[in-house]
Amino acid sequence: MLRVTAPATSATDARRAVLQRRIRWIVAFTIGYNAIEAVIALAAGTAASSAALIGFGLDSVIEVLSAAAVAWQFTRKDPERWEKPTLRVIAVSFFLLAAYVTVSAVLSLAGVTEPEHSTVGLVLTSLSVIVMPLVSLLERRAGRELGSATAVADSKQTLICAYLSVAVLAGLALNSLFGWAWADSVAALFIAAFAIREGLEAWKGDTCATSVGMLLDGDGDAHEHEHEHEH
Repeated sequence: MLRVTAPATSATDARRAVLQRRIRWIVAFTIGYNAIEAVIALAAGTAASSAALIGFGLDSVIEVLSAAAVAWQFTRKDPERWEKPTLRVIAVSFFLLAAYVTVSAVLSLAGVTEPEHSTVGLVLTSLSVIVMPLVSLLERRAGRELGSATAVADSKQTLICAYLSVAVLAGLALNSLFGWAWADSVAALFIAAFAIREGLEAWKGDTCATSVGMLLDGDGDAHEHEHEHEH
C-alpha cells in the first residue's frame, strides 16, 4: 500500500510545484506588461486629452495591484493559507476598477469629457485585445488545476481588462470615424457591472476554484475527515 501511494503523492506534489511556478511566471508577465501599458496609456491619454485612455492606463495600474497580490501570495511558504486576504485585495481592485469606469463613463455621457483620436491608443488597445485573453486563459487553467481561488480571481481581473480594451478600442475607433464619443462609455458601464459582481464573489471567496488549502490544510470539515480517516 505504501509503495503504491507514495509515488502518487510525489507526482501530485511535483505537479503542484510546476503549476505554482507557472502562475508566478504568468503573474510576473502580467505585472511587467501592465506597468508598461499604464505608462504608455497615461502618456498618450494626457497628450490627446482622452479620458478613455487615461482610464485605461489607471485600469492597468489596478491590474498590476491585483497581479502583485497573487505574486506575493505565491512567494509564501504555504500559499494556500493566504487565500482569503489575497482575495480581499483582488476584490477591492475590482471595486476600484468599477468605480473609476463608472465615473468616467458618466462624465463622458454628460459631455464633460470626450475621448479624442489617438493612434498610439488604437495600437495599444488592439495589442491588449490579443494578449490579455491569452494570459487570462493560461492563468485560469493553471489556477483551476491547482485549486487556487486567487489565481482564478486574478485571471478574471485580467479578462475584464481585455473587455475594457475592446470598449476603449471601439470607443476610440468610432469616435475617430463617426464622432461617437458615447460608444465606449456605454460598453464601460456593462464592464463596471461585471466588475462589481466579480468583486463581490472574490470578497466572499465564492470563485470557480476550490482552494487546495481548504481541502488539505483547512479547518472545520477537512480536519474532521482527516481525523475520521486516522481512526
